[in-house]
Amino acid sequence: MKTICENIENTLIIKNSKFICSVFLLESFEDISRYLEEVKLKYSKATHYPYAYIFNELKKADDDGEPTRTAGMPILNVLEKEKITNILCVVTRYFGGIKLGAGGLIRAYSKSVSNVLLKANFKELSNGYIVSVITTYNNVRELEYLLNNKIIINKEFNDKVIYKIVVSQEVLNSLESKGFEYKIIEECLIDNKNN
Repeated sequence: MKTICENIENTLIIKNSKFICSVFLLESFEDISRYLEEVKLKYSKATHYPYAYIFNELKKADDDGEPTRTAGMPILNVLEKEKITNILCVVTRYFGGIKLGAGGLIRAYSKSVSNVLLKANFKELSNGYIVSVITTYNNVRELEYLLNNKIIINKEFNDKVIYKIVVSQEVLNSLESKGFEYKIIEECLIDNKNN
């Protein structure tokens, strides 16, 4: 799987209709509604705002008033075909006065997404885990060494030391082999650079 490195935009004009494709990297589910509102404010005079997103295991396509399955599904199909996740893609349409028909709309929305992705930089993702590691003060130095350049969400120092981290299966295996006690909180996707 892969995702985009930054939010980008591209414009395509087909038979006087303007298609502005905006893609957004999703870091949380709440980002979806925030980015949709942003697009609608930025292009407030547009005719339609169909979109699709893939966030972890969740997927949705919305035609936003275009004929059924002519906008949202073509957007989603391109994202799935390219194996992209944690992404929202909104194609803002300004109607140009010439009807494109169902086939023309499907081609226009698909091409709009394909074109914006040509401009994108991607990062590879793999399966990972958000984990809680419980240790003693004596083992903190060894744990810090194992977690060098890994994502540490939180550290708590009480009678025991608790780290909340994001790691790959390989790091989990290392923790286990060194005798660290851990609990998997949830599965997630992680940037291969942080493995």
